[in-house]
Amino acid sequence: MGICTSAGVIRDFAGPYFVSEDNMAFGRPTKYWMLDVSKVHTSGSNAWDTAVSDASEEYKHRMHNLCCDNCHSHVAMALNLMRYENSTSWNMINLCLLAFIHGKHV
Repeated sequence: MGICTSAGVIRDFAGPYFVSEDNMAFGRPTKYWMLDVSKVHTSGSNAWDTAVSDASEEYKHRMHNLCCDNCHSHVAMALNLMRYENSTSWNMINLCLLAFIHGKHV
């Protein structure tokens, strides 16, 4: 699971201490969930990109753990930082479920 910048560059926590750009760990995306930038509740210009960048910088210093701290956690941190849908409760479980429900095949 990855999250795009406003320019469409996919950021993916692909392995220990590594966040890729447009090169996902398991190949090209097969599903996507289009999020709505108007649901970002963090102030400041370019809040979306700032949150994606800040989460990516944090995850460049983390060990990848398939069960507990993974690509889903990286995306959740970005959504929490931008307060997407005015929430700071994003996590790998609800992201997995919502991506399954709302995701569309490429």
